[in-house]
Amino acid sequence: MKKAIFYLSLGIVFLTVSSFEMHKFYAAIFQVNYVKEKKMIQITSRVFIDDLAKAIEKKYNKKIDLASEKQATEDINLLNKYISENLIFKVNGQPKTFRFLSKETEGDVLVCYFSIKDISKLKSLEVYNSILSDWNAEQQNIMHFTAFEEKRSLLFTSSHKCEMLNY
Repeated sequence: MKKAIFYLSLGIVFLTVSSFEMHKFYAAIFQVNYVKEKKMIQITSRVFIDDLAKAIEKKYNKKIDLASEKQATEDINLLNKYISENLIFKVNGQPKTFRFLSKETEGDVLVCYFSIKDISKLKSLEVYNSILSDWNAEQQNIMHFTAFEEKRSLLFTSSHKCEMLNY
C-alpha cells in the first residue's frame, strides 16, 4: 500500500511539474503600408535574431552574426537573400522585388526596413511568406496591411504561406 501511494504521489508531482514547462513562442511581425502619395509599399519586419540566424545557418550552411553593429557584407547579403527567397510580393499580378533599406536591433529582435517603389495603382497584393517556417514548423508570421485607410491582418504558417488581398 505504501508503494502504491508513493508511486501515485510521484506521478502527480511529475505531471504537475511537467505541465508548467515553458514553451517558446515562434512569431514574427510584419507591417506593410501602401503610401499612395509616394507610389510605394513600405515593409517593416520584426523577427527574433537567434531564430533568423539559425534559419539562415541551416539553409546556407553559414554561421552569421545579425546582432553586432559591424557586420560583414556577406552576412547582410545572406540576410537579404534569405528574406527575398521567403518573402515574395506580387502587385497587381506582377512580381515585385523589394529593396533592403536598413536594419536595427531592439533587444533580441531584428527590425528590417524594405520598400517597393513605382506602385502607381494598387488593385491586388499577393504575398508569399515562409520566413522561418522552413526552419520551424511552429513558426507564425503575422502581417498587418494598411492601404487606402483600411487595415487588414493575415496569419502565415508552415502550412499556409500565401494570401491575396484585393482592393
